Amino acid sequence: MIQPAAERTPAGTSYTATGTGHPVVLIHGVGLNKEMWGGQIVGLAPQYRAIAYDMLGHGASPLPAADAGLPGYAEQLLELLDHLGVEQATVVGFSMGGLVARAFALHSPARLSGLVVLNSVFNRSPEQRAGVIARTAQAAEHGPDANAEEALARWFSHEYRAANPAQVAALRQGLASNDPQGYLTTYTLFATQDMYRAADLGAIAVPTLVATGELDQGSTPEMARQLAQRIPGARVVILPEQRHMMPVESPKLVNQMLLEFLATRGTFNPSIKGIVA
Repeated sequence: MIQPAAERTPAGTSYTATGTGHPVVLIHGVGLNKEMWGGQIVGLAPQYRAIAYDMLGHGASPLPAADAGLPGYAEQLLELLDHLGVEQATVVGFSMGGLVARAFALHSPARLSGLVVLNSVFNRSPEQRAGVIARTAQAAEHGPDANAEEALARWFSHEYRAANPAQVAALRQGLASNDPQGYLTTYTLFATQDMYRAADLGAIAVPTLVATGELDQGSTPEMARQLAQRIPGARVVILPEQRHMMPVESPKLVNQMLLEFLATRGTFNPSIKGIVA
């Protein structure tokens, strides 16, 4: 498949749109960019319109205001959909992107036809909250590269890092090259907004999938279960032996789950072997 050329919205958001059919929007995590979704774009584009974009403060998109909140990130997605003429889309958010997807579901419910929250955070314990706040302070002092080695160790299995050193090195370089202010603004939201409008999650009225990896230390299976309990009819999928970066490390497994959800959003019943749901 030919790599799609990035385009920009009037507000400056950098995005790619590949394929035709029902629109599926992919939102990356903190410190990453739209390039993380290469495996998903290949898997989705034959049947769907796969749209990936750079979040505020990342890639080639504009910086957020220093006091930006999640509504500003949700507004970025709304402007992208307006630019593309997309009335409704299924939104897939990974990690920080999951928080943005949740905010978009609450702020623009009429524009949403399905919601997927991958490897994201909800209701951190006091210990988990203290850890991420400490990492935020380190990023404020030392920049986006402050926690790179720790992050990569949490994100990928030892086997994957050993087998793919060039890809992991490129990812680390990408983390280090982030704009410090954009990264810190976004990471601060990631660290503090896991309970954003939690009392309103019951208003989400579209088919919803919440998934994470069995071995994801920061976006745990218990977080996924607790989040799904707040959203009517949401399904939970825990992928065995997967860590945080499962869309990159195991794209075929993640794509199978996404394609099944997209094909049967109203009656999703995952069939992936060994799945814990």
